[in-house]
Amino acid sequence: MGVFLAPMAGVTDLPFRILAREFGADLVVSEMVSAQALVYDNQKTLQMLTLHDRERPTAIQIFGHDPKVCAQAAKIVLDTAAPEMIDLNFGCPTPKIVKNGDGAALMKDIRLLGEIAEAVVKAVPIPVTAKIRLGWDAETINCVEVASRLQDAGVHWITIHGRTREQFYSGSANWDWIRKVKTAPGIHVPIVGNGDVFSPRDARELITKTSCDHIAIGRGAQGNPWIFGQVKTYLEEGVILPDPSVDERIALAIRHLHMKVEYDGETRGVREMRPHLAWYLKGVPYAAEARRVINGTTTLNAMEKVLKELCQVKAIMS
Repeated sequence: MGVFLAPMAGVTDLPFRILAREFGADLVVSEMVSAQALVYDNQKTLQMLTLHDRERPTAIQIFGHDPKVCAQAAKIVLDTAAPEMIDLNFGCPTPKIVKNGDGAALMKDIRLLGEIAEAVVKAVPIPVTAKIRLGWDAETINCVEVASRLQDAGVHWITIHGRTREQFYSGSANWDWIRKVKTAPGIHVPIVGNGDVFSPRDARELITKTSCDHIAIGRGAQGNPWIFGQVKTYLEEGVILPDPSVDERIALAIRHLHMKVEYDGETRGVREMRPHLAWYLKGVPYAAEARRVINGTTTLNAMEKVLKELCQVKAIMS
């Protein structure tokens, strides 16, 4: 039973993946990378392929709607980054992705989805995996059929997010459909369950209800890489590890900030750390005021100062 970091656009970059692995994730998956941008030699996109030994094993996730382009991009990924796996994105719900026929839009075209998977599997010697949703909407749930097609294409495993594209991230994940895929006649490829795992007990419930082979944690890991170790300890030993203290959360937030700035430079790193810090500080006393100040900071020193002052205030008030 593997516990994986699910791919999240704007979140699962190199620093975040390193922390997830350090805190117990068995596998980490990159942000989605445009196959077309890779083929066009876009330098910003190529930077997304940077991997570090501390994060491996890593899967690089690509998206696109042209089988030949996706196959070519997979070769570029292999030659540039040598990841352990390549993951295909057939689940992203955002309008700017689906309007181009990418991501979850491919759930509406199983023939093309299968051709993409086949082309990539044939193009590279490493395992190719795929991430899907239940379907486009409640009236067109087709995850069993999609999973069968992906299995025929030769994918290594399939991650299923228990929502339709129409739901985005609203409502609750429907784990019953993950179970239906896992138990469908003829489906033997491993199934990774995903959606609404925010605690060790959620993870156990997902496994119990679906019989999935592995689980992938996305939003539950935002500002909370401790969840990987907590989940694994609970699954293996039945023990619930304590949540990190406020001091531990702020200390890791500061460390993450430094890693992010080292990776992306100060201007971009500070800007992109704002949502991460909001996640780290969720539920912390005086966090709302701290977030307001953080959102106006533009330097590492200023952002770190706010976090350290929050620690001092907490110490005085406790």
